[in-house]
Amino acid sequence: MTRIAMLGTGFIGRFYTDSLHGYRSKDKIVSVYSRREESVKKFMADYDVPFGTTNMEEAINRPDVEVVCVSLPNNLHEEAVMLCCKHKKAVMVTKPLGRNAEEGKRMLEAVEKAGIFNGYLEDLVYTPKFLKAHESILSGALGRILWAKSRETHPGPHSEWFWDMEQAGGGCILDLGCHCVEIARTYIGKDIKPIEVMCWADTQVKPIDAEDHAIGLVKYENGAIGQFEVSWTFRGGLDLRDEVMGSEGTIWTNGFLRTGFEMFTTGKGADYVAEKAESNTGWLFPVGDELNELGYNHMFTDMLNAFEQGTQPKETFYDGYVVNAILDAAYRSAKSKLWEPVKLDVWRGKTGFTKDSHLQEYDADHYLVKEEVTHYGAKKLILKNKQTGKISEKIVN
Repeated sequence: MTRIAMLGTGFIGRFYTDSLHGYRSKDKIVSVYSRREESVKKFMADYDVPFGTTNMEEAINRPDVEVVCVSLPNNLHEEAVMLCCKHKKAVMVTKPLGRNAEEGKRMLEAVEKAGIFNGYLEDLVYTPKFLKAHESILSGALGRILWAKSRETHPGPHSEWFWDMEQAGGGCILDLGCHCVEIARTYIGKDIKPIEVMCWADTQVKPIDAEDHAIGLVKYENGAIGQFEVSWTFRGGLDLRDEVMGSEGTIWTNGFLRTGFEMFTTGKGADYVAEKAESNTGWLFPVGDELNELGYNHMFTDMLNAFEQGTQPKETFYDGYVVNAILDAAYRSAKSKLWEPVKLDVWRGKTGFTKDSHLQEYDADHYLVKEEVTHYGAKKLILKNKQTGKISEKIVN
C-alpha cells in the first residue's frame, strides 16, 4: 500500500481519490488538506481519511505520508512542491505544472536537487485510446509523424479560481492547451525539440481577462507540426479528439463526446451523465467509466508502480516544464501575431536535428511522387526527374 496526502478536495482531487482508492485497490489517502475547514471534514467523511487540516505543511509532514498528490489551484503548486522538497516527500502534481515556464523550471530544479520522486499528472496521455494509438505509432504503423492535432473544448471549468488570472495564470491555453501540447508532443516524439509557436487567441464569450478560445501551431525541429484547438466557449459537453498523420498512415480518435454509448431520456429520474455534460434530457452520450476513459487509472498505476520500483514515470516535472515553455511561446505569439521561439533553458532531447530525407527514389534519375492503381486496373506512377524537376507519369502493366 502507498500512503498518500491529498492536497485539494475539489473536482480533480475527488476524481484522483476515486481512482487511487479504486484501481490498484491497495493505495490509501491518509492525509488531506483544503483551504476550507468544511471541505476537509466532508472529504474525510466521504473517503474515510483519518487526518485532515487547513495547514498545508501539516498535511505533508507526517510519518505515514509517502507520496503527496497536489490537486490545488495553479498558484499554489510551487508552494506545495517546495514543502515536499523540504520534507523529502515524493510528489505528483496536476497539470499544468506551473503558471509559466519560470515556475515550472524552479519546481523541476527543486525536486531534482532534493532527490525526490516527481510525477506530472497529465492524464490524457494515459487514456486507453491514446495508449493504443501511441503503441501503433511506436511500432511504425504510421511511418514518420508529420502532423499531430489535439482538440479539447467544453463550456468552461468548474471552480472560481480558473477564471481568475492571478490564480490560474492564464485561460483555456494554459488549462486545456497543456493537455493538447503534451498529446501532440508524445505522438511526434518527446525527444524532438519544439522550436517555435504561432497562436491565435481571443476572449469571445466570457466576461474574463483571460482568453476563452485559442488555436495554435507548434513547429518541431524535424519539420513535424503539432496543432492545438482549445475553448471554454464550446457548447455540447466535453470534446476530446486527436488526429495523427504520418507518411504511412493516419489515426483519428474521439475520446469523450462520442463514445458508442447513446441514450435518450425525457429527464425523469435523470442525474449525472458525464463530465461537463450540459444536459440530462434528450439524446445523451454517457461515459461508461470516466476514471478509465480519462486516463486516471493508467496514470496512477504508472506513477505508483514507478514510485515503488524506484524508477521514473512516463510523465515527470521535466515534461511539465517543456509544456509550460511551449505555452509561454503561444501566449507571446497571440500578442505579437508572429511565430515566437520556444525558450527552453533545459533541453534533454536530441539536438541539431534536421528534417529526415523523405524523398523516395524510383530509379537513378527519378523520385517517386505517388503510386496508385486506377479504377481500370492499371498501375500508375507519378515521377519527378531529379535534374530537371519535370513531373511525368508512367503506366506499369
